[in-house]
Amino acid sequence: MRVNRLTADLSEYPDLVVILLGMRVRRPLGMIRLLGIGPKLYRSHHDRPDGLLSHEDVIWSLFPPHWGARQYWRDPESLERWTRSEPHRIWWQKFLRDSGGTGFWHEAYFLSGGIDSVYDDMNVPAGLARFAPVVPARGRLNERKTTDTRPRDEHSEQKA
Repeated sequence: MRVNRLTADLSEYPDLVVILLGMRVRRPLGMIRLLGIGPKLYRSHHDRPDGLLSHEDVIWSLFPPHWGARQYWRDPESLERWTRSEPHRIWWQKFLRDSGGTGFWHEAYFLSGGIDSVYDDMNVPAGLARFAPVVPARGRLNERKTTDTRPRDEHSEQKA
């Protein structure tokens, strides 16, 4: 039987952002942090924040425990707005004061071009950091986004 191949038509989502997230246990105490992220943060995607198109839980590894998610956002502004709202904002501020024996990372891929990545207290490289050099992360999501460096020909639309 022939395979039925399909692809996603993203024409209605020109500003789509795909974000991969992960939290990895670095020390035994980190298991408490991983399990205690809190029902509010875990359920926050079920509340369908404005702009969140889809959320999928991911288990990156069982040992050491490394759990996360893949999310699809309508646009960078929706994602940024959600990260500044509760409960995410409170969790993030707490994490930045003390990672609690865990490491956290995210990689955001922008359909319009560019990638943003951050790795906090990750003692083992994840994602892009497994092959690309890392430098200090500064600024907000859209300020860190790498530029679109794909080659353009004379017939391609140039982005401003």
